Amino acid sequence: MITYEEARHIISESAHLLGTEEISINNSLHRILAEDIISDINIPPFNKSAMDGYACRRADLKNVLDVLEFIPAGKMPTKNIQLNQCSKIMTGASVPEGADCVIMVEQTEIIAENKIRFTASDTSNNIAYKAEDVSKGDVVLTKGTILYPPHIAVMASVGCSNPIVSKQPKIAVISTGDEIIEPNQIPGPSQIRNSNAYQLIAQINKLNCIPIYMGIAPDKPEETKKIITQALQEADVILLTGGVSMGDYDFIPQVLKEKNIDIKFQKLMVRPGSPTVFGIHNKQSIFGLPGNPVSSFVIFEMIVNPFLYQIMGCSSNIKNIKLPLAANFKRNKTDRLNWIPVTINDAGEAQLISYHGSGHIHSYCFAEGIMTIPIGIKEIKKGELVNVRPL
Repeated sequence: MITYEEARHIISESAHLLGTEEISINNSLHRILAEDIISDINIPPFNKSAMDGYACRRADLKNVLDVLEFIPAGKMPTKNIQLNQCSKIMTGASVPEGADCVIMVEQTEIIAENKIRFTASDTSNNIAYKAEDVSKGDVVLTKGTILYPPHIAVMASVGCSNPIVSKQPKIAVISTGDEIIEPNQIPGPSQIRNSNAYQLIAQINKLNCIPIYMGIAPDKPEETKKIITQALQEADVILLTGGVSMGDYDFIPQVLKEKNIDIKFQKLMVRPGSPTVFGIHNKQSIFGLPGNPVSSFVIFEMIVNPFLYQIMGCSSNIKNIKLPLAANFKRNKTDRLNWIPVTINDAGEAQLISYHGSGHIHSYCFAEGIMTIPIGIKEIKKGELVNVRPL
């Protein structure tokens, strides 16, 4: 039995990048950059008016100003601003030479044809200056960035229409056990519906990876071996759920060894999710997750999730946050790292929710995070800070 930290280290050391591909910017949401994005222009590309108004010289604000021309967005000025002159200008238009501020149209008064007066006591410059955001040649997005809508806007603004991104891992999902049936079937005596596989597929989709559902492997080693063989041919990562504990039918570790999969560990000092298996086969990774729904969910979030980000060239974008505990907490056993579902109350505290153990996946419908209780900690008082991993 090894610690969570040891397991993370072993898995991280086994990770291999999957390669890259060029895609359209239209298909890049939630993909991970495999290259730095460099700006081909200055942003703004010119001194740009930040509002509708009049471009003029600050030194002339107390004087009557002659209006030279109208400058709409997309048109270049044709006249420079000199003593007691201004040009009417629209938001986004290029500020004419000689002007050092733009006065708001609401703070002006028309006193005659093509003559205005500034009516306020002072003004901001109201100019977005050339290259104040980005200079040509700047790195605007770095390799390993997960692309969200603002990142896509940045790529578009610097002319990157076909970014190079990491390939999406293909992940085979296999449920095990004679007692498992599909959701569209009615359970008979001693049967349960297959919730784990569909939960895992949803978790995989959430990371923008590619799930491959391989079906249910019966409690027969040879048939299970066939499904694993097929999965090794199709997937970069294999997730098995169930069959990894110590029961008579928990033969998954042995089957994996017979497939020449190098088992790195079989048990973790965590709760839930202790009977977790990890192995490698060439550059493929295999995770044997516990059969209990909460255990498989939590082990995916805490172990598989950061691994998948790593093989896509990105450190996980999910960070632990420290929150005060809403009520006293106490546990009897302190020999394992404990993960407990919590919600966040209106006071910004980690609030325990009703949780009946590793079969109670319904509790996670109300969870907003997973609280970590370190090994050796028996009691936590109300108000003490705890680590919470947001969901």
